[in-house]
Amino acid sequence: MRAPISIVIPTLDADGGLPACLGCLGEGLHAGLIRELVISDGGSGDATLRIAEQAGARIVTGAPSRGGQIGRGIATAEADWLLVLHADTHLAEGWAQAVLPVLTQPGAWHFRLRFDANGLMPRWVAGWANLRSRLFRLPYGDQGLLIHRDVLEAVGGYPDLPLMEDVALARRLKRRLRALPATAVTSAEKYRRQGWLRRGAYNLGTLARYFAGGDVARLARRYRR
Repeated sequence: MRAPISIVIPTLDADGGLPACLGCLGEGLHAGLIRELVISDGGSGDATLRIAEQAGARIVTGAPSRGGQIGRGIATAEADWLLVLHADTHLAEGWAQAVLPVLTQPGAWHFRLRFDANGLMPRWVAGWANLRSRLFRLPYGDQGLLIHRDVLEAVGGYPDLPLMEDVALARRLKRRLRALPATAVTSAEKYRRQGWLRRGAYNLGTLARYFAGGDVARLARRYRR
């Protein structure tokens, strides 16, 4: 029986975080879960593609838009289960054993969030993200997404958006989206650079503007400044 999961990672100048992201996949390979690794690149000018090639990834290229990149990666992937990860996120030890029991039936799952930083503010922001995910079924993409292809197709596929593609998909999935007893550790770089309160408030403001019907392309440009 072939391995059940295709890993899909959208990248754009991601050589800083990609090695750690790929390194965590070893336990999934050892458990026989991973069929392939698909890197969907948006035009990296750094060492991202070299790292992907060395990892034996299937590489897809196209315009830089996270939702579009993920969609192209999924279209290339072969497995029934899709594990979508951001390049600056890695799965904590034990994730493969947490995933195994849910592969017996179609569904959609996300991981608990933790930052690669210590202290009160990283714990507080991650705690809010996990509470939001549990109460409102609204995880972000840096929490990872494990989804069966049939479930994804039933809700219209991955939204082709440059930003908030994760929120758009979560709203379509609603109660089909559940939490795994495993952790995704994501980069705190933007919070370190901008300040935890400032970055957190900015993210909430971006989400509010999206819910209010704001232009996603404009929100994406502001978000990446």
